[in-house]
Amino acid sequence: MEKTKAHSSRDKVDHQWPKYPLVELVQPFIDVRGSIQPILDEAIKSAILIESNAGSIRANHYHKTDWHYCYVISGAMEYYHRKTGSEEKPEKIIVNVGNVVFTPPMVDHAMYFSKDTVFLALSRNPRDQKSYEEDVVRIELLSKEGFLNWRPDDK
Repeated sequence: MEKTKAHSSRDKVDHQWPKYPLVELVQPFIDVRGSIQPILDEAIKSAILIESNAGSIRANHYHKTDWHYCYVISGAMEYYHRKTGSEEKPEKIIVNVGNVVFTPPMVDHAMYFSKDTVFLALSRNPRDQKSYEEDVVRIELLSKEGFLNWRPDDK
């Protein structure tokens, strides 16, 4: 499976994102105190910690302008993606602890969690509910039947 290296935003032009969703992290700095693992060197407006219960689905949408990097802290996710508007079967990527997956705008994506998982989502746009809802378009990339799922109109 091909990975792309995370690059500093100072080294690239806007919208020159990773070419493949699974991002290879740069080598950590290690000394007698422990290690420092760079995850992202990019201008962001949101950093959120998400806990997902086993058997749940998240995303099942695409963003018009937002992009995000997701770093798995514990557990694992199945990440599904394809270009928005495509009829192709989505590609599945297993994202394990310590892995980062990148989603640019206009990419259908969904996440399935077979076990309890905690991940950090780092995003271009603010994540207040109003801004988020204006940018997201919900789809059904993965069938939600039989899984834990939520939509804003759910009570």
